[in-house]
Amino acid sequence: MKTGIAKRIIGALDRVLHFEVVHAHCDIPCGIYDPHQAQVAAHTVLRMDMLIADLMKGVSPAADSNSRNKLVRYVAVKEQHAELVKHEVRVIWGDYAKPETADAKTHELVWSIMKAASKAKQDTDVESAMDLLAKVEQFAEWFWKTKNVQVVRAKAPGFPTEAEMVFPKV
Repeated sequence: MKTGIAKRIIGALDRVLHFEVVHAHCDIPCGIYDPHQAQVAAHTVLRMDMLIADLMKGVSPAADSNSRNKLVRYVAVKEQHAELVKHEVRVIWGDYAKPETADAKTHELVWSIMKAASKAKQDTDVESAMDLLAKVEQFAEWFWKTKNVQVVRAKAPGFPTEAEMVFPKV
């Protein structure tokens, strides 16, 4: 069947049956999971809070439109990345984790990541962002341990946060 005809048939069926739109990574399951993106997002939250703290030191953002613009952008990026942390952790937790690898301590860790990411969205506290990053690093260690992969902690390459990341040892 040609692609155009198939699309028209599926479109006609959709108009009648109203297929539910689904967004997921990934309900196949694809088997490709990695906590790296959650760590990068947590570093971004930390960096935005650092930039906000620096901005607030010398200037009143309310008095300066350039500073106000920077503040708004920093907050928007921080919130997007805190939500990305939650998404990435939820995907691994929901699609990858199994009862034999997910004990009560890990349940608590995932719950605490969700709470820490929400807190990071609510305020501009560098300490809260560092707490989120530490929890995400613990999650990354748990993840690689479930795959029997050793990890190393190293300073994130080129990141101005100067904080660590968890990497699989290759």
